[in-house]
Amino acid sequence: MENNSTKWYLLGFLGCVWGSSFILMQLGLKGVNSVQLGSLRILFAALFLILVGFKQIPQIPLHKWKYIALTALCGTFIPAFLFAFALSKIDGSISSILNSLTPLNTLLAGLLFFGMSVQRSQVFGVIIGFIGCALLVLFGDGENTTENYYYAILVVIASVFYGINVNLIKKYLSDLKPLTISTGNFLIMFFPALIVLYFTGFFDIVHETKVQTSLGFIAILGIVGTGFSNILFFKLIQLSSPVFASSVTYIIPVVAFILGYLFMNETLSVIQLLGALIVLVGVYFSSKK
Repeated sequence: MENNSTKWYLLGFLGCVWGSSFILMQLGLKGVNSVQLGSLRILFAALFLILVGFKQIPQIPLHKWKYIALTALCGTFIPAFLFAFALSKIDGSISSILNSLTPLNTLLAGLLFFGMSVQRSQVFGVIIGFIGCALLVLFGDGENTTENYYYAILVVIASVFYGINVNLIKKYLSDLKPLTISTGNFLIMFFPALIVLYFTGFFDIVHETKVQTSLGFIAILGIVGTGFSNILFFKLIQLSSPVFASSVTYIIPVVAFILGYLFMNETLSVIQLLGALIVLVGVYFSSKK
């Protein structure tokens, strides 16, 4: 009974944390640019995970490091920058819905490249999800519609990388502890992210007030929204099942909508709301077995 209660608490907490990550990215972008945001998010998460998980590093076999590097690239490094670029032009609520395509893209990647067996309902969910995604992207804000369209595509691409990452971990790294994988991932990403940050000129502007304010939001984003939440998500999977854990996807857009409406003056058209609903329906069917 205790485990049953705990898994619901974890699900709700993760939905709130990840739902708020979009507004944190938008607030972070008020003082730094997209590349700096992506780098800083990785660095804060890396420092946290290396601190709490450094004893796990020797448990990674030498032949597994290539998969650790690949999952670091697909699961965090590339998506962190894609989301940062996207959030500079589109609303966090839109991004959160597009991010909910991750389970659909996990299914597609598994089917096309990893030999995953699928159910008819899951295929049905994929089709529904992409219809909703198309409505959400194509009927965006009237201003800079074409530009916003391309920036929204970046979120979709990020969700594809997330889908590939899940399949890679399941096939090649399932014998390692989640904390071990995460620590290895961020250990690999730490120096590349630091190098990228250095060449953006960040250290020339770090003394500015608006930059230091943004650092506070990005620190929360990296430590809580990426590092700490990864550990809790792995715990949730252990207490329940991957299907139950993935249902956090339904909560994230709701939180992002509420926060975007309350704090960022974001609005959604009727067609976009319809597209959002269709995406969530598609995610629901794709999660069924």
